[in-house]
Amino acid sequence: MKTVEINTEYIKLDQFLKLENIVESGGHAKSFILENEILVNGEVEFRRGRKLRNGDVVKVKGQEYKILHTGEQM
Repeated sequence: MKTVEINTEYIKLDQFLKLENIVESGGHAKSFILENEILVNGEVEFRRGRKLRNGDVVKVKGQEYKILHTGEQM
């Protein structure tokens, strides 16, 4: 499982996909989410605006990512 550190309260699913270089753009994220099974905490998610918070686990294409809030503001 890969840890993804964020320094804000949450990150939206489409932003997460771009951050991890799974998709190239927001438009690509929208279609990617609809065409692929993405699990958030074990449940299928289709909303690109889904807020991912500290401790959430995202599974995409067989890879798991855990969101970790570092508490540091940039």
